[in-house]
Amino acid sequence: MKTERTSLIKAGLKAAAILSLMLVTLTVGTTAVAHEENPRIQLAILLDTSGSMEGLISQAQTQLWKIVNEFAVAERDGRQPDLEVALYEYGKSSLLAEEGYIRMILPLTTDLDAVSEELFALKTNGGDEYCGWVIQDAVSDLDWSASGWDFKAIFIAGNEPFTQGGVDFRSACQASIDRQIVVNTIHCGPYQDGVAGLWQEGALLADGKYMNIDQDRAIVHVDAPQDEEIARLSALLNATYIPFGSEGVESAKRQEAQDTNAQVLAPAVSAERALFKASGNYRNAAWDLVDAVKEGEVDLEELDEDALPEEMRSMTEEERKTFVEENQQKRDDIQEQIQRLSDERKTFVAEKRKEVAEGEEDTLDEVMIEAIREQASALGFELE
Repeated sequence: MKTERTSLIKAGLKAAAILSLMLVTLTVGTTAVAHEENPRIQLAILLDTSGSMEGLISQAQTQLWKIVNEFAVAERDGRQPDLEVALYEYGKSSLLAEEGYIRMILPLTTDLDAVSEELFALKTNGGDEYCGWVIQDAVSDLDWSASGWDFKAIFIAGNEPFTQGGVDFRSACQASIDRQIVVNTIHCGPYQDGVAGLWQEGALLADGKYMNIDQDRAIVHVDAPQDEEIARLSALLNATYIPFGSEGVESAKRQEAQDTNAQVLAPAVSAERALFKASGNYRNAAWDLVDAVKEGEVDLEELDEDALPEEMRSMTEEERKTFVEENQQKRDDIQEQIQRLSDERKTFVAEKRKEVAEGEEDTLDEVMIEAIREQASALGFELE
């Protein structure tokens, strides 16, 4: 029955995507226009931050980079998707009761450094966990793509019954799938307890996947001989960023701070973050001149001198152009080295895990990656 249901879900997702694409094509009169923009992958992560969820928050901090690296080499129709992540917390008593003890921490954003920063700032305390309410808020308040050809998913994790609060989870999940947003539920506790608490029903209503994890399980990291060199290259990569404008300096500090957070957790976490920084999904056009010029967001000749870093203000226009191009080339070279070493590291870690007969862990990253692979593939995304 489980296999049959999974097949039906995949077929339903693909049919919805095809129908959406046909409608776009009919409207514009050409299939090519439907693919003018990059495909989008939008993930909303809804975390229970009540008093018993310290382990869940720790897993989210530790495994963020591993999860988003699933999309580091993803593509559809030869295009790399744009990755956006939103973050909510719910169930903390210090949040406003009239708003369902819910807070949108970040809207859908491509700034994964900001997501990491906010995860490390999360604190927990007791409260009431209103799953239906937070799903409803995420569906209505986020800027979701209108295309059924994009992958849109909510991941909600917690441990109390799915039925709490004044918003019926059934209506919230139905509203979500009506907009082709899948709801995946992650119960922090025994599988059958989650079934009894209707976490499984919530997922089934929104074509999602019901999963369970042990939120207090310690993450086992494998150190690899490539870790030290990857960390060195990651630091060199930062030197190729040219902060500009009002956000530049603070954003560069955030970049370094999240490197430090990853390094403190484990060399493996630092390596995963470095790999993401070496991918096309790590984009910082809002504050980095190299990315801004590459993506056509900034014309160097028209940029106010006050927005430039001090070292570039005395340069001629030609010198500025050369300076940006040189940093782009350095970045490309370093990213290529990180990707090569990461491939070697992946092979080493796989062998080590095989030696100790270590299987998949019931942790946040494993269940999220499993669902992402299954659901994104059904929409035509090719993942490594």
